[in-house]
Amino acid sequence: MYCATIIKLKMANVHYLIAGSAIILLVLAQGGFAIKCYECNSHNDPRCAEKIPPGDLAKDCSDHKNGAKYSFCRKITQIIEFSVNGLPPDTRTIRSCGYEEGQYKNRCYQRSGFGGRQEVCACDTDTCNGAVTMKATFGVLLASLVVFIARA
Repeated sequence: MYCATIIKLKMANVHYLIAGSAIILLVLAQGGFAIKCYECNSHNDPRCAEKIPPGDLAKDCSDHKNGAKYSFCRKITQIIEFSVNGLPPDTRTIRSCGYEEGQYKNRCYQRSGFGGRQEVCACDTDTCNGAVTMKATFGVLLASLVVFIARA
């Protein structure tokens, strides 16, 4: 009788684990259909240069109607070091949806030229072109799942 009760409890834990995993997979898969990115330019809106931009600057990339398939977010930091063409030195942050993946997805690269330089970063989770990324949240979620399994 005691062993049967323990087996029933273990089976119930397995069912909870399966149901929880299915929910997590559905949530993660649903996010794969369209990506949401911050879209702004600090030249036009100084809030874009904040470490974490305000939520109203986040846009659903599928709202763009130009036919491109947006699959990642991009953040460009431009530094103009001295006056060029009558414009003063400046630093700008440009955040946008991206569709030409190339080799730099989930990576950053730097370019420089006469009078300035820029850093371009690309990432593939919602609003990852802000300071906080979904990868950290996913890591916490995964760690919680492992602890749940270990306790079962």
